Amino acid sequence: MTTQPMEQTMSNSSSTSVEQSSSPIGKIVLALLLAIGIGAFFYFDLGQYLSLDSLKSNRDKLLAYTENNFTLAVSLFILIYIVQTAFSLPGGAILTLAGGFLFGAFLGTLIVNVGATTGATLAFLAARYLLRDWVESKFGDRLGPIQSGFAQNAFSYLMTLRLIPAFPFFLVNLVSGLTRVNIGTYIGATALGIIPGSFVFAFAGRQLGTINSLSEIASPSVLLAFTFLGLLAIMPIIYRKMTGKSSPGA
Repeated sequence: MTTQPMEQTMSNSSSTSVEQSSSPIGKIVLALLLAIGIGAFFYFDLGQYLSLDSLKSNRDKLLAYTENNFTLAVSLFILIYIVQTAFSLPGGAILTLAGGFLFGAFLGTLIVNVGATTGATLAFLAARYLLRDWVESKFGDRLGPIQSGFAQNAFSYLMTLRLIPAFPFFLVNLVSGLTRVNIGTYIGATALGIIPGSFVFAFAGRQLGTINSLSEIASPSVLLAFTFLGLLAIMPIIYRKMTGKSSPGA
């Protein structure tokens, strides 16, 4: 009998902690930060600096700065890429071109991968924190089978979405946050899936002076090649569906 008040106290304490953890204050603050960041980008017209013309006109200054301050240039580049990706801002392709031009095709691809994967993970976590509970409460019954299928084959699905250019990078980040995919799987699939596209743009960045538009890089043949790579990534799932075999761990 003497333990009942204690149990009630623990129950009240746990329920209070749950209410605190689901408090909307943190979500409001995060949403405001995102809105301010995106609003500032467009208000101050920062997109003008993430254009092909701007990159080409400033290439000598950027190259000289990188040669004289290599470590700082790498750090700043990664930070800019993280912010651009985390806030889902335009300019990722231009940044990847710049990475190839400043650091070389292979090192540039690696540096871009660090920035893009980190930024994508932050966008993924923000979408999960802000929206997933609301989406599941509104559409949970209809999303159940989709969530289950995605969770069982998350790596292959994500690799496919990363490889096929038809799926915008920022949209995959946000939509993935609404699923139950494990964050480790998300990071791994993102880091691997963006390598081919990053390398193509980084390699093109070495010939920056000969590029007049991004469409010259993302030619139909290149896009078709990425599409085939994406389809290859999803083939194990199709095979299991056709043969009736369940995925490991399902």
